[in-house]
Amino acid sequence: MIRTISILASLAAIAAPASAQPIGENPPTKTIQCIEVGGRLIPAVCKVPGSRLDLREDICTCPDGGQRVEVAICAKGQTPPPEGRTLNRARATAARDGTLAGDTVDGRPICVAPRRP
Repeated sequence: MIRTISILASLAAIAAPASAQPIGENPPTKTIQCIEVGGRLIPAVCKVPGSRLDLREDICTCPDGGQRVEVAICAKGQTPPPEGRTLNRARATAARDGTLAGDTVDGRPICVAPRRP
């Protein structure tokens, strides 16, 4: 009995960080980025539905390294901050808690453009 509970708990711990977005959100409000220690982006690999209408991501991983970090998707009319040293430093500092949601750089929210099918 205890062994079964510990196995289920470990499976839940592994599965929880693998999900990318809440199931009910379409269009989604967050995604995953892979961030190096210095704040630079590393490409994330995401499994997505084959539909052009469904913009959600099922699972995102960082196979080439980096920290897996949640980041907000830019709202309509909002643009992501420009890539550069300032953004890299802000991401490196802000990513320590595992999320960039709510973080800003030069007064602009850190967000990414929505995925286009």
